Amino acid sequence: MFKTVGRCAVASVCFILLMPLAAQAHFQLVYTPEVNQAAAGDVPVKLIFWHPFENGHVMDMANPIEFYVIHRGEKIDLESTLSPTTFTGSENSAAAFDGTLTLKRSGDYVMVVVPAPYYEQSEDIYIQQITKSYVNRNEIPTDWMEAQGLKTEILPLNRPTNIVAGSTFSGRVLSDGQPVSGVEVEVEYMAAEPDMANGRPKEPTAKPMPGGAIVALTDENGYFTFGIPKAGFWGFAALGSGPDKEFNGKELSQDAVLWVRAYDVK
Repeated sequence: MFKTVGRCAVASVCFILLMPLAAQAHFQLVYTPEVNQAAAGDVPVKLIFWHPFENGHVMDMANPIEFYVIHRGEKIDLESTLSPTTFTGSENSAAAFDGTLTLKRSGDYVMVVVPAPYYEQSEDIYIQQITKSYVNRNEIPTDWMEAQGLKTEILPLNRPTNIVAGSTFSGRVLSDGQPVSGVEVEVEYMAAEPDMANGRPKEPTAKPMPGGAIVALTDENGYFTFGIPKAGFWGFAALGSGPDKEFNGKELSQDAVLWVRAYDVK
């Protein structure tokens, strides 16, 4: 039997299902525009809490609890690279952070941010989106296929830095290292990518789907699959998949977020 989790009630099912929800999707970003790199050196990164599909409301980020990268199994702290900034979407401006990822050896760089819980007044709950994003140097795979031991995370089953647009992406939702069934996984397209220089979004390349957020449900072993229809950045948020359910006396939705990059075949 599936568990019912997340910010919206769902029915128990025995297969992966796609369905729309009415609410806008909150998504924590760990963003850099070029995820496949050849040269060593510093790569700029932005941490933004936003609604990137509709270029909607931006939420204020507090100082992250943790920001680091895993490279060849080694954890490297990145908090010292962070500086406060402002990101301005179509509706408002909010606190965000600029950071730096330093590439040295070839391989995967798995960036992880553990943000402070955010109070969502309209739902009277806290949201904490533990987020993974990937950069690769020289096309050599080293870390992307490994779980990183987070309270909750999505383990990618396809290489996240070069998904083929028109193919599928599969992931497995974990909580304390164990698969979680019946979890709502919101799917988000980064229609308006951030402009790294001026802290604003670029022009949107797509419009949100009618009917609200796109959602997949994990099966009895925690797996989900989604067809990637378009090149660009795609985000997946497993709602309420984490073990922590309360913060400051209120409900906490501890979500696992994963970003992947898709490309057209030319």
